[in-house]
Amino acid sequence: MKNQTPTINIFEKAVRKAGKYLIRDFGEIENLQIQSKNLGDFVTSADLKAENKLLETLKYYYPGYSYIMEEKGIIKGNEEETIVIDPIDGTTNFIHGIPFFSIVLSKLIKDEITDGVIFNPITNDFFWASKGVGAWCNNKRLRVSKRDLFEDCIIGTGIPHLGRIYENYLQEIDQITKECSGLRRMGSAALDLAYVAAGKLDAFWERGLNLWDMAAGVLLIKEAGGKVTEPSGMPWTLKSKDILAS
Repeated sequence: MKNQTPTINIFEKAVRKAGKYLIRDFGEIENLQIQSKNLGDFVTSADLKAENKLLETLKYYYPGYSYIMEEKGIIKGNEEETIVIDPIDGTTNFIHGIPFFSIVLSKLIKDEITDGVIFNPITNDFFWASKGVGAWCNNKRLRVSKRDLFEDCIIGTGIPHLGRIYENYLQEIDQITKECSGLRRMGSAALDLAYVAAGKLDAFWERGLNLWDMAAGVLLIKEAGGKVTEPSGMPWTLKSKDILAS
C-alpha cells in the first residue's frame, strides 16, 4: 500500500493472519447459544489464539522488543522499544455477533507512539498511521472532520457498565446529548478513535481505558490533523486512562 513503512507492513501481515482466525471464530459464534456456559471459554480461547498468532509474527521480526498485551500481560525486552497488543477490542460485540471489533497494534520508541494499526477483519478496514507519514484507511488518506458547529456533530463515547460506573457519567451524557446531532456508543474504543481520524465521528470521549485501547488511535488522530487530550483538557499521556479526541 501507498507510503506504508516497514513496520506497518509487518503489522499488516500480523493482523491479517490473526484476522483469518477471528473471522472463522466469529462465524462460529452464531452456532453457539449466547447463554451457553461454554461461550466465555470459547471467546477467551479466540482472544488468546489471536494474541498468540500476533506474537508469533511480531517476535519473528522484533525478537528483542518488550511487549504489553491485554491477555498475557508484559514480556520484558528492550526497555526503549515496545509493541502494544490488543487481540480483540470490542469483545462484547464479538460475543454477540456484532461485526464491530478490531485487532490493535502500536509501536512505542522511548515512550513515543511511532506506528499503529487498527484492523476490522469483518469489514476489511485497515487503519494505519506512522509518525510523519499521515493516517490512512487502506489506500485513502484520512482527515478529521471540519464541522465546527457542535449541533452538526456526531459524538462517540463509551457508556460505563457493571464495575466501570463512575460518578456523574449520566450528567456528562446529558450535557453532550442536548447540544449535538447524535451520540454513538459502538463498543470498540479503538475503532471509535479510527472513526474520529476518518471524520466519521466528530469527537469521542471515554474514561477507564487502557493503553492498548488508545495508543494506535491517538497516533491516527494526530496524523489526521486532530487533537487528543484528557476530558479535563490536560495533556494525554501514555499513563492516561481517560481520553477526549476531536
